[in-house]
Amino acid sequence: MNEQMKHHWEHVYGSRPADSMSWFQEHASPSMQLIGETGADLNAPIIDIGGGASRLVDDLHAAGYTDLTVMDVSSAALEVAKDRLGPEIADTITWIEADITEAELPSDAYEVWHDRAVFHFLTFGQERKRYVERMRNSVRHGGWAIIATFAEDGPERCSGLPVVRYRPDTLSVEPGGSFILEKHVRDSHMTPSGSVQQFVYCIFRRL
Repeated sequence: MNEQMKHHWEHVYGSRPADSMSWFQEHASPSMQLIGETGADLNAPIIDIGGGASRLVDDLHAAGYTDLTVMDVSSAALEVAKDRLGPEIADTITWIEADITEAELPSDAYEVWHDRAVFHFLTFGQERKRYVERMRNSVRHGGWAIIATFAEDGPERCSGLPVVRYRPDTLSVEPGGSFILEKHVRDSHMTPSGSVQQFVYCIFRRL
């Protein structure tokens, strides 16, 4: 595990409330809409990469999805989500503390792979290659990958770290020939501080 990166995110989540952070969403509406559009059954296995303290898992559970996995490099972020959900719900969810570029994930395990704002922190090509290798291995043929990053007019940095900004055409080349871009949408995310961040969401089909 990249200990420097882990330390960074443990510090971030340990220093202030999750609902004060720039990426906070009361409800993950764009992600929920796109996951719904995949047509995945309520019992389809879904993994949220970098889900941490995100409330997407709350929304998915409330909508009736039953096979949910949340991965994050920060144990503090995962604990925020577990505490918020309470043990009765949290115990039904699979929690993975790992760096996605190094994680050992099962093959053909997930119908839907979701990532809002991890991929754009991978500023080195080798990191992105390792990410894609894990996505290719774990997403079932015919399954879906939803990746959201800062758009080309989004922020250049986030939480003190540089990011890579994407257009749909530049993001679509990253997964290679195993995934085909089916749709993309833009989202203007209002941060808790009142500023607006431009995101692009791309939905890929696993060939």
